[in-house]
Amino acid sequence: MVQIQIIVFDGFDELDAIAPFEVLQTAAAMGADVQAKLVTLDGSTEIVAAHGLRVQPGAKLRDQLDILIVPGGGWGDRAKQGAWAEAQSGKIPAAISQLHQSGTTIASVCTGGMLVASAGLLRGRPAITHHVAIEELKAMGAEIVNARVVDDGDIVTAGGVTSGIDLSLWLLERYLSPQIAYEVEQELEYERRGVVWQQLKTPSKTPSKGKLELPN
Repeated sequence: MVQIQIIVFDGFDELDAIAPFEVLQTAAAMGADVQAKLVTLDGSTEIVAAHGLRVQPGAKLRDQLDILIVPGGGWGDRAKQGAWAEAQSGKIPAAISQLHQSGTTIASVCTGGMLVASAGLLRGRPAITHHVAIEELKAMGAEIVNARVVDDGDIVTAGGVTSGIDLSLWLLERYLSPQIAYEVEQELEYERRGVVWQQLKTPSKTPSKGKLELPN
């Protein structure tokens, strides 16, 4: 089973995380061999998102998983809570880095890509983020690719907000099958848009499990 976790934090953009969650859970309900969970770094029982939605994740970031999805939110306006604040804290970027080093595929939506960049993972690598942060992403060493989803193997980034739907459908196609992705599209009455940019040489369809050492 492909284990996917979506890390949420105060100030995250709702659609960045909830859209991929619904896509992946829809696939699971249709019999796909995938499990998705909303999690927090420290096990917080309630998170308040950027537009006021209160979320009770109910789980802490695991020490072993296949794919981590990182949402954004609050970057452009330097909000006190959101991706910018988490980048300044450094805790989530550190966790992203550790998981990546141990084999987890890292995926980001919108300015979640800036948290991945803050982890030092996008220097010299193709990537995309929300348009408000593209120049900053470039300044952090990323090679900007103007695509809806940019798949560079063990790191997959997506553009702004609604691109999280396309990202999660692409993950279903890449790690499970095009048929499953298509069936979920039909169920959600959604038509994928934009370009998925992918390196010519791709990794195995079976993701490796990363292990993260978390404090007690």
